[in-house]
Amino acid sequence: MMTGESIVILGGGSAGWMTASYLKKALRGVDIVLIESANVGTIGVGEASFSTLKLFFDYLGIDEAEWMPQCNATYKLAIKFNNWTAGGGSFYHPFQRYDVIDGNNLGEWWLHLKPNDAAFDSVCFSTPSLCENNRSPRYLDGTVFDHNVKATFNPANKTRPNAFLSNHRAQYPYGYHFEANLLASFLKKYATEIGVRCIEDDVDDVLLSIDGSIDCLRTRRNGAVKGSLYVDCTGFRGLLINQALQEPFVSFQDVLLNDRAVALQVPYPADRSDIEPFTSATTLPSGWVWNIPLYTRVGTGYVYCSQFISSEQAESALRAHIGPRARDCVANHIKMRIGRCRNSWVKNCVAIGLSSGFVEPLESTGIFFIQLGIEELLRHYAGVATEPEVVADYNRVMADCIDAVRDFLVLHYRASDRADTPFWRATKEIPVPPSMDQRLQLWKKRLPNERSINPCYHGFEFYSYSVMLLGLNYWPLCSLPTLRHADASAALAVFQEVEHRTRELVSRLPGHLEYLQHLRRTRNPSAMAEQSGETAA
Repeated sequence: MMTGESIVILGGGSAGWMTASYLKKALRGVDIVLIESANVGTIGVGEASFSTLKLFFDYLGIDEAEWMPQCNATYKLAIKFNNWTAGGGSFYHPFQRYDVIDGNNLGEWWLHLKPNDAAFDSVCFSTPSLCENNRSPRYLDGTVFDHNVKATFNPANKTRPNAFLSNHRAQYPYGYHFEANLLASFLKKYATEIGVRCIEDDVDDVLLSIDGSIDCLRTRRNGAVKGSLYVDCTGFRGLLINQALQEPFVSFQDVLLNDRAVALQVPYPADRSDIEPFTSATTLPSGWVWNIPLYTRVGTGYVYCSQFISSEQAESALRAHIGPRARDCVANHIKMRIGRCRNSWVKNCVAIGLSSGFVEPLESTGIFFIQLGIEELLRHYAGVATEPEVVADYNRVMADCIDAVRDFLVLHYRASDRADTPFWRATKEIPVPPSMDQRLQLWKKRLPNERSINPCYHGFEFYSYSVMLLGLNYWPLCSLPTLRHADASAALAVFQEVEHRTRELVSRLPGHLEYLQHLRRTRNPSAMAEQSGETAA
């Protein structure tokens, strides 16, 4: 039964169709309309996600076997950072928390003990070895390798615990890679089947009411489209939030230099035997290159600063980096708008996705911002009414999140000791947000913990900060002093346990490609006991 409430979403793509799907599932009595133009393209490069994206599909009731094959999706266990330090080398930022021994996490113990002189990521986590050996995060029976998630993600649990991101307490051990355009198409089909109305048309004008709110959208062929709430998913254009409502955009260019990207869709070599289960970020002289291995191809792109390299030079550098396989690939040049709207909710309009805010894609936060924006809209939704205090709280939550992610990315550049080109020297010379400057000084004395990182919810836990600082060689001047007086035997035993567990997982988990092929042959894997019983390891 309809309630008279109606939400009009302008723009398709990942942001529009994720929003439409989720809102229609949650607000069954509300009319949801999405206006999509065939004349307006989307960025549509390969996407990588947080591990929290699983919550989105779980809420919709969509199984991996249903959506992953249709979106050329693969698993993402970590991000591999290549050549981010003056000495070169690489390290992994995994979806895996540290073990804790006698109140101190394994990162602290590694800094104190340096067991076997091995790299911190390979001895503190199992994930790096799974990545290096192209292992799937699931056994062929569907069991996830990490027993820590069994209770939370048991299909028998019908209450969907921790459904909202900011309430989420479990660290799921993988995210996803997928083709953004295919995901949008998949969700469009899903959303329209559950009742979302899609209008394929162009918006010629946005008419405002006397109070400055949106009265209606005037479309070319369907006339006026009215709603009680409008959602702007028009990407960097910000057609409603910025152009119609004139909400200012707060740029982050003073602290994050990269403002351009060039992307290619690269074929796999003919002799491909497996698929890497991780995203990689490899530095180049004026920025860095992403590599997202999809099922049928690789999405790759050079994120750079236009102050130091032209678009033509960037494309040439990217092609040289990839090699012969890039020869016939068509380049997609993207001008990125780095920053956020001063307010993402203005009057009766909410901006979600790129229209709300975007940092650079270094930690795959684009889809996360969409997901958080949708969930917080539901938390703050008041039907046809607009409650100023509630709107202000939504804007605070979203601004705090995006600003905190900005600071986390600033850490990547400032903590890196690479300074061999004008771009990399400039990353050390630009100002650092005051809150991050204070923390960087502290982290030269102590590794980050739950209390020393930004307390506002932004998707990254303290272990992510610790991993980045250790990987970038931005170490505290000494290990935790109290560990000099502690018995290290339990910690050494855990290091050995991680090593044993890792060997077992590498030997018993199927290859990544092997599992994806199995997934495509499995008609209904939800019937499998995903988390039933103990893990095979």
